[in-house]
Amino acid sequence: MALYGGIEAGGTKFVCAVGTGPDDIRDEIRFPTTAPDETLAQAVDFFRRHAQQEPLAAVGVACFGPVDPNPASPTFGYVTTTPKPYWAHTDVVGRLRGALDIPVGFDTDVNGAALGEHRWGAALGLDTFVYLTIGTGLGGGGMVNGQMLHGLMHAEMGHTRIPHDWERDPYGGNCPYHGDCWEGLACGPAIEARWQTSGRDLAPEHPAWALEAHYLALGVTNITLMLSPQRIILGGGVMDQEQIFPMLRKNVQALLNGYVQKAEILEHIDEYIVPPGLGNRAGVLGAIALAMNAAEA
Repeated sequence: MALYGGIEAGGTKFVCAVGTGPDDIRDEIRFPTTAPDETLAQAVDFFRRHAQQEPLAAVGVACFGPVDPNPASPTFGYVTTTPKPYWAHTDVVGRLRGALDIPVGFDTDVNGAALGEHRWGAALGLDTFVYLTIGTGLGGGGMVNGQMLHGLMHAEMGHTRIPHDWERDPYGGNCPYHGDCWEGLACGPAIEARWQTSGRDLAPEHPAWALEAHYLALGVTNITLMLSPQRIILGGGVMDQEQIFPMLRKNVQALLNGYVQKAEILEHIDEYIVPPGLGNRAGVLGAIALAMNAAEA
């Protein structure tokens, strides 16, 4: 069986793994995301060590963004206009391909995680679904009619606009571009700034979580109506707070108000809005799935 490499390239840390799927991860390494030269060199060294023992068929990268995921574009595989220091206009795919001389698959971090969930996790057998991650940022990706969600560039669901209840929530928002967009109101740093403490330290009954479920439900309702996904998967560090899921599902049902007359919404919403089947490994396993696709291309 061919062996693949995967990189979950996050704005805070890189996770690199070698394997063939959830039950066969041969090795894994994590290190901070520093400057591009240093960070990509660490990834290359990791894969070169493994290639000396067993060749890799391809490497996949599920990358923070914005990125260019269009293979026909001259800047395919680049991180583009990111505010992360030093990373703007970095040719990630070109550097990896030049160093390793194997195919390199590339997509957004959320599309990568979505692909992993489709191959092995909570989206298995579906052809239209959305994967959301709620953590340091808020991003979304997924699949429509069996194709990964791409277009002019890639989906930026986290920067959609939702109603801001200023009376209930006077916090102005975290997003440097839009202030109180969906990400600006619902990401992990917004929770910390609003309540002056990390979400990890807030009790399950703290009012932060009812407000978070409210904001998440507004965005999830919009996605439900716009894309009509067969399932919505929510991962990321904020969603480790399991008490959010029941509140979120109830809020979505209330916002839809019976308009979507489907049993998945009315009777089985706990199977419609779900956590990742792959847990916190969805990203790196999705990168391995991207590598598999690149090897077959």
